[in-house]
Amino acid sequence: MKFLLIVLSTCLLCACNPQSNEVDEAGFAIIIHGGAGYITADRIDSTSAQAYRDTLKLAMDTGYEILSRGGSAVDAVEACLNILEDCSMFNAGRGSVYNSKAQQEMDASIMDGHSLNSGAVAGVRRIKNPISAARLVMDSSKHVMLAGAGAEILAQHYGLSMEDSAYFYDPKGYKRIQEQIKRDKHGTVGAVALDRNGHIAAATSTGGMFNKKWNRIGDSPIIGAGTYANDNNVGISCTGTGEYFIRTVAAHSVAAYWTYEGQQLDSAMATVLRDIKNLGGEGGMIGLDKYGNLAWSFNTPGMFRAYRHSVKGENLQLFRME
Repeated sequence: MKFLLIVLSTCLLCACNPQSNEVDEAGFAIIIHGGAGYITADRIDSTSAQAYRDTLKLAMDTGYEILSRGGSAVDAVEACLNILEDCSMFNAGRGSVYNSKAQQEMDASIMDGHSLNSGAVAGVRRIKNPISAARLVMDSSKHVMLAGAGAEILAQHYGLSMEDSAYFYDPKGYKRIQEQIKRDKHGTVGAVALDRNGHIAAATSTGGMFNKKWNRIGDSPIIGAGTYANDNNVGISCTGTGEYFIRTVAAHSVAAYWTYEGQQLDSAMATVLRDIKNLGGEGGMIGLDKYGNLAWSFNTPGMFRAYRHSVKGENLQLFRME
C-alpha cells in the first residue's frame, strides 16, 4: 500500500509540473539582431532594406543549419556573427564606425551557458572577425577579456585572419565622420542559440559608438551587460547606448527578473529597457529561455531582428511595425 501511494504521488507530481512538457518541446532555435536605432521605412530605401534582409537571413540560416545537424549553440552564434561582421552594412567587423580619431576599434563577446565560460575582446583594430577572437579568449586562455594589442597578439598567434585598415575602410562611414554627422550608425550584431542538448550561447559584436573617444569601451564585450547566457535560465544579446546597459547590467538583469521574479522573457526585457530609457538610454535586446521561448524588445523606432525555431518557424523584421 505504501508503495502504491509513493507511485501515485510521483505520477501526480510529474503531471502537475508545467515545465516537464515544455522542456521536451523546447526544440532548438537561433535569434539574431543587427542593431537598434532610428530604423524606419522612410529612411532605408527598398534596395538597402532587401540587402539587410538577405544578409540577416543568410546569417540566421547558417546558425540554424549548425543546430539542425546537432552542432553546439556556441558554434552557431559564432558562425552567424562571422557573416554579419563580414558585411559592411552593419556596425561590426568590416562595417565598424569610426571613432573621434577616424579609427575603428571593435569589441565582441561570447558566453557558453553550459559552463558559464566566456570570452571577450575590446578595442581591436586588425582582427577580421572579433567574435572569433572572443571565442579564442574563451577556449584558449584563462582570461575572460583581452584588449587592444594583447588581444591581437593572441589572435595572430592562433592563426586568426588579420587585416590592415584598408579592409575596414568604408568611404561613406569616413565621409560621415569628416562631416561630423551626429546621427549614429546602428548595426551592432548579436545572436543567441539553444541547441539540441539544451545548451544556450550568446554573442555580440560591434564597432561601438560613432565618434566615440579613443579607447572607449561599451557594453558589448562586457559579460552581464551586453551578453549573457546560462542554461538554467536565459541567453541575451543587447544593442544600444552601451553606457546605460553597463550601468543597469542589462543582460544579467533580464536573467534575474526571469529567475527570481518569475517574469516572462519579454516582460523582463521590457522592465530593463524601461530602466534604461528612464536613465536616458536607448536600444534593444534579443533572447531565448531554456524552454525555447523567444523574445525581442526595443525602445527605438526599429531594430533589425530575426529568429528561426525548429517548432515555431521563423520571423524576420526590420522596422517596428511589419
